[in-house]
Order: sequence, then structure tokens, then C-alpha cells
Amino acid sequence: MKFLDLAKVYVRAGAGGNGCVSFRREALVEYGGPDGGDGGRGGDVIVEVVEGLNTLIDYRYQQHFRAGNGRPGSGRQRTGKDGADVVLKVPVGAEVLEEDGETLIADLDQVGQRVVLARGGNGGFGNLHFKTSTNQAPRRANPGQPSVERTIWLRLKLIADAGLIGAPNAGKSTFLAASSNARPKIADYPFTTLYPQLGVVGVDGREFVLADIPGLIEGAHEGRGVGDRFLGHVERCAVLLHLIDATAPDVAADYAMVLGELDAYGAGLADKPRVTALNKIDALSAEEVAKKREALEAAGARDVRLLSGVSGEGVEGALRALRIEIERARADEGAVEDGDRRWTP
Repeated sequence: MKFLDLAKVYVRAGAGGNGCVSFRREALVEYGGPDGGDGGRGGDVIVEVVEGLNTLIDYRYQQHFRAGNGRPGSGRQRTGKDGADVVLKVPVGAEVLEEDGETLIADLDQVGQRVVLARGGNGGFGNLHFKTSTNQAPRRANPGQPSVERTIWLRLKLIADAGLIGAPNAGKSTFLAASSNARPKIADYPFTTLYPQLGVVGVDGREFVLADIPGLIEGAHEGRGVGDRFLGHVERCAVLLHLIDATAPDVAADYAMVLGELDAYGAGLADKPRVTALNKIDALSAEEVAKKREALEAAGARDVRLLSGVSGEGVEGALRALRIEIERARADEGAVEDGDRRWTP
């Protein structure tokens, strides 16, 4: 299934049905009177989070969604049928944005969440509602409320505990394959990863989700390469694993470039906890690895780890460091929630 994380959708709620003007007319019945029923209510447009989805590809082929209109009322005090609702099913982590692409309507991060995007119009009153002691034969009824139309954006941000970042060909896909059952495309040329990949990683009897996104190059925030459009998928991560290619001519420059792109993107990515690792050490001698590590530390990197996704050396240690950061972040979130509950009246 092709990956799609952004879709523009046009939705329209159902219009309410018109009220009915009707009078009771029956044989052998001495007194009649108004008996017009109300119109039915228009259907809603609802977005719902469901399991089993990880892309918005369904909304590439269908962009227009219309809920059913309410049926008009009829005689004998019969109310019109309500219009059918339309439910847009999205994966966990989807965001609903206004037409400007910036104003957030809803952040859907839990299965089962439902948000009404466009509410159907109410049905109009039939003439039975307007009967009074001085107007016993009203000949008026209300029309149903008109439909509501909206243009929205659906944007997907994958739910992952940790994210892999780095320059192209830094070995991110190899690391993901070595640490999980994921099988991303691996090749000896840049940008083999064109779409985010997820893998479930296990270490010390614990599991967490690791996300691999396409590599960043200088100017990605201006659209170069695949740009920074996939950085949104690591916004929700508790920690980032920054992989640096040990065979690169200038590892310090690669390190600074990726950090610069994170800072240019914003959304707090530059401030997230990071684990920095020098990858592909199996391709270099011990002396060369030591020089590369010193260059990274001189550039400001701290606690640089050494690993090789091919041989597996240092992979478990990096995963353990990620797990510690994830548990620390989750514990901090839990403490904040507990504090909120304590002080909420």
C-alpha cells in the first residue's frame, strides 16, 4: 500500500428536511386540524480513528464526502427520515486542519476518537407546531436548515516512541532492519528510503516503536531533496537517534547540518532528547573511528556511541539508551497528568 500522509478533503453535511403543511381530513371525523410533521435532520460528517490503518491513501482517490439530507415531514404528524451520517476513517496520529493548512481542528491520537467536522441541519417544524388557541389552522411551516460545507486537510503524524534521523545513506534503514522485524529497502545509494518506516524494537524485555524517516540534506527546510515534510512523523517521539555515517569525509559537518535542519523546522525537534551514534564503524580502523569520534565531540556531540548496523556491534547499547530516554519521558508525562488531577477542582 502506498504511503500518503497529507490529503485535502471536501465535506458537506446534510440539509434538514422541510416541515409539512397538512390538515387532518378523515371521513366521519367532525373536527380536523393541522397535522404536518417535522422535517428530518441532516446527516453529520464525522472523522473517526480506527485500527489497522497507517496511511491516508484512501483520500487520494475520493476527496468529496456528502452526508444525506433529511427528508421532509408529511401529514399525520409524521417526521421525515434523518439523513445518513458520513464517517471518514483515519489512522492513529492523524490531524485535522482548516483550509489554510495551519489551524488545528483536532489531534486524533487514540483509537475510537470521533470528531464532528460538519453538523447536519435541523429539520423544519411542521404546521402542527404553530397551532394556538387563536390560530387553529396555521398554514406555515419552517424550511430545514441548509447544509454546511468545509474544506479540510488531513495530515498524518505516525505514532512512534523513538525516531531515526540523519543524512542520506547514514545507515538508518540498516539499523532498523537489524533491530526489528521491519524490512525497509536497503541500497548503497542515498534516498533509498522515500517514505517513513516503522519497526517494533525489543530490548531488556521491553518493546517500543522506532520510526525511520528519509534522510535530510542541507536546505531540506527549503524543499531540497525530499524536503522536511516527513519530520512531522518524529514530532511525537520521546527521543531521537541521530545516526552519522563514519565513512563520510566530514562527520562534524554532517552532524551540524542535521541539527541545523531540525532547528529550521521548529516544532521543538531541536530540543528533544537525542542519542548520537557513529554508524558503520566496521568499515574503518580503530584509529580512524577514534578520530571521527573526537571530531564529533569537538562539534558539540555528547556521549557519542559507536555501532554498526551490519555487524550488530553497539546496536543493543543504543537501543537500551533509547529505552531509558523513552521511559523517562513517559514518567515525566505521567507526573504532569497526576499533578493536573491533584489540582483540578
